[in-house]
Amino acid sequence: MDNLDLGVLRVAAGWRAEARGVVLGTITRTWGSAPRPVGSLVAVRDDGQISGSVSGGCIEDDLVAQLRAGSLAITRPTALRYGVGAEEARRFGLPCGGTLELMLEPLGPQSALDDLLARLTRGERVRRTLDLATGSVALQPADRGADALTLTETKLVSHHGPQWRLLVIGAGQMTDYLAQMAQALGYGVTVCDPREEYAEGFALPGAVLTRDMPDDVVTAFQVDEATAVVALTHDPKLDDLALMEALKSPAFYVGAIGSRVNQAKRRARLAEHFGLTAAELDRLHGPVGLDIGARTPPEIALSILAEMTAVRYRAGGAKVEAGCAL
Repeated sequence: MDNLDLGVLRVAAGWRAEARGVVLGTITRTWGSAPRPVGSLVAVRDDGQISGSVSGGCIEDDLVAQLRAGSLAITRPTALRYGVGAEEARRFGLPCGGTLELMLEPLGPQSALDDLLARLTRGERVRRTLDLATGSVALQPADRGADALTLTETKLVSHHGPQWRLLVIGAGQMTDYLAQMAQALGYGVTVCDPREEYAEGFALPGAVLTRDMPDDVVTAFQVDEATAVVALTHDPKLDDLALMEALKSPAFYVGAIGSRVNQAKRRARLAEHFGLTAAELDRLHGPVGLDIGARTPPEIALSILAEMTAVRYRAGGAKVEAGCAL
């Protein structure tokens, strides 16, 4: 589930708190291309208001039309399929022959929506099991590597919460932007800064702050293939401690801010003092970020997340030099 869908759940919970009727739709299957991935959510209020998206708008319009016609007055989970034929596919914004299937569920006390949101707010990853016969929901802890969604004849299992993790070394101004943007992309964010003058002023809802030394934090973090580590302090005594551990780990992305000259000096230090190999040093993204002409802290944060996204999807991209050479 991405952060857009977390917003849908929050809006749906707000509607429920107002005693409004709400139907939640989850994409359970797609054939061919589809505007949104499996697991994406849309919520429809009893007056036709929509939160979220599962298409370019045509399917949402149809849901509103069905609601007003009384077709969405359901009492238990119900599957709905769009785009079986070419004409219908075009009507609903799907490619010719594409198909999208939604599981619609009326929300109520049995949906455990408030409990789910409380767990997600704590940064937990949750497995949600929907009983298709009764509409009741069970919540359990889930691993980051768990499958996004499973549908059987009796249940729908979906996974919610951060699938990816970001560990940032340094709690400066740029970290505020990087952490907020990363959360919007579905990352669980942890910030490490033992410096009192920086850590005391850092407060971002949903992000974890630790004052421990960076090398200890990286080790305790149990870095895996779903983890990115970004060093932003400009202080070799802190950045290098994190990098010497992160570059030996399975992290899918390791980056450090600084000019090309400083990156060359950093590579030499890491090799000489910490024994990192050439292959390990080649994993370092530095200067960090893609070349988008970034100058300001939010622009540089954007360039870093752009490169992280490119690496996640195995895409290419030119390195940034001027923008991250602060």
